[in-house]
Amino acid sequence: MSVNEIKRLLAHGPIVSDGAMATELEKRGVATDSALWSATAMLDQPEAITAVHQSYFAAGAQIATTNTYQANVPAFVQAGIEAPVARQLIQKAVTLAQTARDTTAPAGLVAGSIGPYGAYLADGSEYTGHYQLDDVAYQEFHRERLQLVTEAGVDLLALETMPNFAEVQALVKLVTIDFADTPYWVSFSIEDPNTLCDGTSLAEAAKWVAQQPNVVAVGVNCTRLENIEPALKTLRQAVEIPLIVYPNSGDQYDPVTKTWQPTAASEQSYADWVPSWLAAGAQIIGGCCRTTPADIAAAAQVIKASHN
Repeated sequence: MSVNEIKRLLAHGPIVSDGAMATELEKRGVATDSALWSATAMLDQPEAITAVHQSYFAAGAQIATTNTYQANVPAFVQAGIEAPVARQLIQKAVTLAQTARDTTAPAGLVAGSIGPYGAYLADGSEYTGHYQLDDVAYQEFHRERLQLVTEAGVDLLALETMPNFAEVQALVKLVTIDFADTPYWVSFSIEDPNTLCDGTSLAEAAKWVAQQPNVVAVGVNCTRLENIEPALKTLRQAVEIPLIVYPNSGDQYDPVTKTWQPTAASEQSYADWVPSWLAAGAQIIGGCCRTTPADIAAAAQVIKASHN
């Protein structure tokens, strides 16, 4: 799908993206506590991935993000999977999302999930940004996965949970040059509503992204529910392009034990938060870790009611 087609879609009003993959895979018996995280399902339970995508489309999502956030060739190789097989698995992740879309919501979009280098480290670095490579090294890390998902036919790219602004700049430059016809969004991992995890100003980072070719949205994901409204206000003051948000359910993640603990925020209904996000300018709303098809269905109903 072209940049202009996606922009026209956004011009018709807010749209709904999907929610967590790993949470739903766990409900289907898939272990996600390895370095491959939800990508583990690509090896032995791909049908579970399709079922999760279908559940979100059935709930009202208009975008499915592929199960490739943690799926990159070096990670698969470290897990003992040969590189040619790893490449096939990454492209299969796109095919599974496309199959779910075609059988459940033919008008939906498939976004190729591109997680940060910090996700590959599998040590919680996507929540700190405390790593540093040069532009060439960042681009070499990301290039193959970008090539694989675009060749497989994603409609756009989701450059997501990005905590490190230097990596974002290198990655966007790569997309702009080598994948120039592919729309994308950038979604940051933030320390607080004004700051990326690496200390960069959210407003300044968003301004830079908004000036790049083919970007269709900028926003934040994988953060606390309470951060979304103030982060949207920060973003809206900085840029005019569409804003995307997909927070966690409210539970708090411990990257050391790789477990989640409930908080007061997670006791509230996900849908209760959506009106304030719409009022603050969100144009794509979904969910990240621990959110469910029920959360997405509730958010979709709120969005639909707000535009009737």
